[in-house]
Amino acid sequence: MNDPDRWNDMARHYEETAHPFTAVFAEAALAKVAITPESRVLDVATGTGALALAAARKGARVLATDFSPGMVARVTAHGLPNLEGRTMDGQALDLPDAAFDLVFSVFGVMMFPDWRKGIGEMARVTRPGGKGVIATWQSEGAASHLLLIQVTRALFPDRAWEPSLPPGLAALGEPTRLAAEMIAAGFHDPDVETMVHDYRLQMSKLDDLERQFAMSEDWRVLDESDRAAVVAEIRRRADGRTVLPVPSTALIAVAKR
Repeated sequence: MNDPDRWNDMARHYEETAHPFTAVFAEAALAKVAITPESRVLDVATGTGALALAAARKGARVLATDFSPGMVARVTAHGLPNLEGRTMDGQALDLPDAAFDLVFSVFGVMMFPDWRKGIGEMARVTRPGGKGVIATWQSEGAASHLLLIQVTRALFPDRAWEPSLPPGLAALGEPTRLAAEMIAAGFHDPDVETMVHDYRLQMSKLDDLERQFAMSEDWRVLDESDRAAVVAEIRRRADGRTVLPVPSTALIAVAKR
């Protein structure tokens, strides 16, 4: 999860599959703040830019950062004149203090090895009176990863499963804890809301299993027969449908600086 080369290799697939799903949550996060052409917006761990692109299209001046050059390249390829992309570690932003009106991390800071430092960096670069916005998954993740966890635990209940989620996701997936960590980082008056949206798994995508589950450690520990059983169970749950919905729950927190 913390290897930028791995994300570089996944950038195109991520843009095709995860981006349309996460964009719904990014739009919800944007709707919680006022955006104007004068707004200076930072998107930390932008991925393929679901938040950054939406903010730029609303007229804001946007900087999108990610530790993966491949991800940043996907964002800047859209050629929006008010959107800049830079490769940067979200745990040590090469940016001045209080430089942005709005600082977002949509399913990003939760992945950092030092997620507390990531939130602290978000607070540092937010101007007094500005806002920080964090979106994170609740429970055991989302989308195909969540489905894989549900299926493997049901198929192999007697196995001892090690936690496969990043520590930040597990910690920040609880509303009270998320609010407390934002306060500890320097934000105040956090408001945390829950949002549920279906990830729509295309059954045709199961023909490319490695790409579908490549980012999941749960998939990597399964042998060939286990994987076949998982796919069979997913198809059973789809019950002839071409799309299997996977309800996924996110927390969206907005706090003042």
